[in-house]
Amino acid sequence: MTTTAKASVALILLTMTADAACRPERAELRGDFGTVRFSVEVADEPHERAKGLMNRPSMPRMAGMLFIYERPQRARFWMENTLIPLDMLFLDSQGRVVYIHENAIPLDRTHIEGGDEILAVLEINGGLSEMLNLQTGAVLRHPQMPQEGALWPCETQ
Repeated sequence: MTTTAKASVALILLTMTADAACRPERAELRGDFGTVRFSVEVADEPHERAKGLMNRPSMPRMAGMLFIYERPQRARFWMENTLIPLDMLFLDSQGRVVYIHENAIPLDRTHIEGGDEILAVLEINGGLSEMLNLQTGAVLRHPQMPQEGALWPCETQ
């Protein structure tokens, strides 16, 4: 193999490895449906979680917001000042989807109970869970989720 060919193969492998690694702007879900990636904003501070996706008229199709708590807790959401329908995927500390609330109604103040021992919530556009066949039991990976004990940890570089 020529030096140029070796360099090309090395570049391809490096690109594949880099693509396989977790990135802060991306959350990946894996399950019986396959693997799906979402571009995400992370809300890991109380003021960010309180604001969430309020007052936004739209969101790109494969985008979302990943809410991450300091520790597992009871998760309860509502849609006050949220203008777009959302699907909410509630995750435990291992990154497992334990509950999916589909098509939360914009501007609705009814509480949406996600359950106890929730560490993170991924909000995506309403209807995508059904369209992509997302299901409970799927696992999420993201570099800000705990890696120790994760069902699908980020790969180390």
